Amino acid sequence: MKQAAPTLAVPIPVARALRKLGHNIRDARRRRRIPVAILAERASIGRMTLNRIEKGDPRTSVGAYSTVLFALGMVERLADVADPRHDSVGLELEEEHLPQRIRLSRPKKPRKPGNAES
Repeated sequence: MKQAAPTLAVPIPVARALRKLGHNIRDARRRRRIPVAILAERASIGRMTLNRIEKGDPRTSVGAYSTVLFALGMVERLADVADPRHDSVGLELEEEHLPQRIRLSRPKKPRKPGNAES
């Protein structure tokens, strides 16, 4: 008797985001008129793995998602996922810790030529 795969508890927003990503990948593949078998081969993954990706399965590795995006010519967008320019919370926190004043440092006094340290 075959055992069911263990379920992975992920927050609902994460599950929704992965499902949306999977559907977007599926739609991109279909728009390009690429069969499942061909895309799986190009991404060096199995057809079942591609099927899980297109369903947004959270147990599928980020590497598998990445290679599929690469095979579709969409991998450059992956690098922007956690780009600091899009991190509004991080930018707000950073602004809170900006200094109130900025002081210029005083120029150092030149050494006297006769006081050489040995």
